[in-house]
Amino acid sequence: MSAPNYSLWQMVQYMAKLGTIGFGGPVALVGYMHRDLVEQRKWISEADYKEGLTLAQLMPGPLAAQLAIYLGYVHFGNLGATLAGIAFVLPSFLMVVALGAAYTAYGGLSWMQAVFYGVGAAVIGIIAISAYKLTAKSIGKDWLLWAIYLIAAGVTVVTESEIVWIFLVSGVLVWLVRAPPKSLFGKGSTPAMAVLAGQLPSAAGVVSVVDWPQLFQIGVFFAEAGAFVFGSGLAIVPFLYAGVVNEHHWLNERQFIDAVAVAMITPGPVVITVGFIGYLIAGVP
Repeated sequence: MSAPNYSLWQMVQYMAKLGTIGFGGPVALVGYMHRDLVEQRKWISEADYKEGLTLAQLMPGPLAAQLAIYLGYVHFGNLGATLAGIAFVLPSFLMVVALGAAYTAYGGLSWMQAVFYGVGAAVIGIIAISAYKLTAKSIGKDWLLWAIYLIAAGVTVVTESEIVWIFLVSGVLVWLVRAPPKSLFGKGSTPAMAVLAGQLPSAAGVVSVVDWPQLFQIGVFFAEAGAFVFGSGLAIVPFLYAGVVNEHHWLNERQFIDAVAVAMITPGPVVITVGFIGYLIAGVP
């Protein structure tokens, strides 16, 4: 790989600026990165950008933030990835914490609520459009993926919650259908997935009866969200709603809508809404 024509500090500065003034959500942010870093500044090659975007789409978690991390990694390794990721997320994080402090101190602030409620209607439209684009792009004409999609959607509608094991089983199912490992079901051996499945109920039972401290619960829940929710930052919204409002009752519906609205009217990744949610639940920690 040839030596980069820019410094690590320049990349960090760019990511910090994009995180400070980059509006429009994940699709817009990854577009800005391509325009600025590939087309105009030529810091990143087209091949590296496409590879990073593909990996970011394949991995769970926020699309724009993961692409920023990858682009930092291209020429500066783990240090570049770490600093680029922090620089991209930190400005919007500080903004939502400040808004959370004002929201809490002044009972929501009437002028802030007016902005939130107006944005709330637009948020629903944006999520709907993003869901349509994500469905069309990810599933296409694949019958197996459509079957999984419809089953998962049906279960989600009936239970009114996102069940993590459905996502995991769906991934394993496609793996076994498309590229089944020969050694997995060898003669005289118990299938590895069957053994794992047998342990899931008991493990889930242990977790459900433990009264974890609230901060630890918050950490575990959002780590789970980052690890198992695929798609752009908008895809995490229904998962957060199910956990934050329905399961843990940390926020009411109006507070949650306000949290999503905050993410939409502030620059940076949409997933930064978790900073606002966390502040409303337990303050700065």
